Amino acid sequence: MLGAILAATLVVVAIGIVWLLTPAFSKRNPTDPNPEYIDPATGSTIPFPHLSERASVYLTIVFPAYNEEERLPPTLDETIQYLKDRQDRDPSFTFEIIVVDDGSKDRTAQIVLEYSSKYGTKIIRLLKPGQNGGKGCAVRLGVNVARGQYILFADADGATSFPDIEKLEAAMKALETKNSSNGNVVVGSRNHLLVNEKVMAKRSQGRNILMHGFHFLVWLFAVRTVRDTQCGFKLFSRKAARVIFPTLYIDRWCFDVEVLYRAEAFGMGIKEVAVNWTEIAGSKLNWKAPINMGRELLLISFLYALGFWKLPVAANN
Repeated sequence: MLGAILAATLVVVAIGIVWLLTPAFSKRNPTDPNPEYIDPATGSTIPFPHLSERASVYLTIVFPAYNEEERLPPTLDETIQYLKDRQDRDPSFTFEIIVVDDGSKDRTAQIVLEYSSKYGTKIIRLLKPGQNGGKGCAVRLGVNVARGQYILFADADGATSFPDIEKLEAAMKALETKNSSNGNVVVGSRNHLLVNEKVMAKRSQGRNILMHGFHFLVWLFAVRTVRDTQCGFKLFSRKAARVIFPTLYIDRWCFDVEVLYRAEAFGMGIKEVAVNWTEIAGSKLNWKAPINMGRELLLISFLYALGFWKLPVAANN
């Protein structure tokens, strides 16, 4: 009987190990070596620039989008209005928006092309990889073709008030006075919503509980300098983006954690800044999400520590 129990235990452990490590050795979502965007005015396809090139605008905003035909238009309207108003006040302020359609099955891509037709491709461009690679993959692909001196990735649901980017910029300027050799990262944070009862946030109790538990595990296994790693509102200097993004391993749930893990490992300047945030209906999280996030968190912690995953070489840029 004891032998049977031991054998069954070993089988369960083996299955658990295989389940845990499967994402680490599965085929990684590729980066298109020659990504192109469509110019609706002419119908032609034009090659995107690359992150390795010099910046040609002040700010790039990357929106990963999967089946966002309902939530994306209000977000784009708010973002473009803010950016154009700011440009009217300061003509030297230049920007671009890149929406990465992560294999949507609805009209997300068509909506983005309509905005490109209305505002021009210098303002908004669609990157359509053609398959669902996950939010992390979409962000990575978008950052890799960014033209900005600074690169912000933001969630397509518009949960964070876009004008709060000015808070992130102010923190970025402060970090730049410290001359971090590998660049700087500023992280929008909702942590204050969990500790300050005067701040209004329409957020389900279940998600609050999951957030607290996940924050503790992230602190325990991976990232010590940021309390809210998952807020979809993060600003990077171009130098930091070049070091962090091109070779990320995680393409889905915990890519934010890997991004910040790398930022810490390279000694980048990191600042967490409170932002105004409201829960927007239509979240794509399901019961599998906490399980997958826990698995990816363990992969980040152990595979980097054991040398199976390696940090990129920081180039002079």
